[in-house]
This record gives sequence, structure tokens and C-alpha cells, in this order.
Amino acid sequence: MSARLVPYESLNATQRQQVEAIEIHAEQIKFSGDIHGALHTLLSKPGPGVKGFALLAEDVPVAFLLLKRPPVLPEWANEHSATLHALQVDHRAQGKGYGRACLLALPDVARQAWPEIKGLELSVDADNDAAIALYAKYGFVDSGEAYKGRIGYERRMGLFF
Repeated sequence: MSARLVPYESLNATQRQQVEAIEIHAEQIKFSGDIHGALHTLLSKPGPGVKGFALLAEDVPVAFLLLKRPPVLPEWANEHSATLHALQVDHRAQGKGYGRACLLALPDVARQAWPEIKGLELSVDADNDAAIALYAKYGFVDSGEAYKGRIGYERRMGLFF
């Protein structure tokens, strides 16, 4: 598998249309939102605190994610971290290792975007055992804290450099 995580702004017009066509399974939307919400977050108020990344497989976007830093860093995050949001692998490309490819490439692209960061953090639904296990497999550590999120309790996980 040849895949690379690239900044959204480096995509050509065709690739941006392909990102807009990313669809996830309906049951995953409550956890990550859909691509339209993610793109709205990225494009509605452009600024230095939000960056989008697409995972390209053979130059075709198969996944998308957002990273955030101040001034839009969530209140639960450490000010020296970037936070992961809206990780979405197109349902037609799931099961091919693209989620893994995103998580493996993430530390490097985050440090390229913001060299000053000390780590990555994310918030995951406390009942989403599959996501928690996936993040843990790639070095994210559960903080042991749970807090009330928008759809239930959330766990904070971090990967520190």
C-alpha cells in the first residue's frame, strides 16, 4: 500500500472534489461527524489553528482528518499539543490499513505543521472500544479521565513526543 498524508491546501481541484465525496458508515457519524462538517470547520474560518489533511492512495483521497491548535484548541487539551478531530476513512476503502497509515504519519505531519508542539491528543467516546484499542495500538495513552461530551462520556488520549 502506497499512501501519504498531505495538507488539504496542497490538493488539486479534482482531489478536493474527491475529499468531498468521502463517506463513512452511518453508525460512525456520531463519533467523527461527516466530511461536510469537517470541511466546514476547516474552510469557514480559515486560520492558523486548524489544518486539514487527506490520505492519498495512488493520488486519490481515501481518508481525511483535522488537527487543531490555539486559538481553537478544545478546553480539555494541553496547550502544548495539537488535537485530532474528524478522522474519517471512506467506507469503500475501510479495512485496507488506511486508518493505520493516518495514525503512523500523524506525528510527523503535526510536527511539520507546528514544530513547537509536544504531542497529540484526542477525545474518544468512552464506549468506542474499537477506536480506543486502535489509538492505543499506535501509542496513544488513555489519561484515565472521563468527561461529559456531546454524546456521552469521552476519554482523553495522548501521544507525547
